[in-house]
Amino acid sequence: MGQENTYYATGRRKTAVARTWLKPGKGEIIINNKPMDEYFRVMTAKQITSQPLELTNTVGQFDIWVNVKGGGTVGQAGAVRHGITQALFQVNPDFRSMLKRAGFIRRDPRKKERQKYGQKGARARYQFSKR
Repeated sequence: MGQENTYYATGRRKTAVARTWLKPGKGEIIINNKPMDEYFRVMTAKQITSQPLELTNTVGQFDIWVNVKGGGTVGQAGAVRHGITQALFQVNPDFRSMLKRAGFIRRDPRKKERQKYGQKGARARYQFSKR
């Protein structure tokens, strides 16, 4: 894939990491060697993935190839969105202001809080009994 018209970016969300390549084409989105509709069965994941393209009006202009691993469906969709966003303003720096306003540039830092010892979960405690 080493061509001068190929743009590479990495997107992250929770524990998912998406390596994203963008090149001018006819609008195919391939995720882990499968078409996006086949890889993401959930409609919201498909919508999350294509948000930056819709916002910048570049829906049919780029072929996107993504290698994503880690996390679940929503985390992976968020990572792909972040990767596409990063690659888009390598293509055109003018996209930055509208993508920033939509909140796609910043990596969402929220992760699952770890479960503490002697407790049910991160915040949940076992019921206290005085007697």
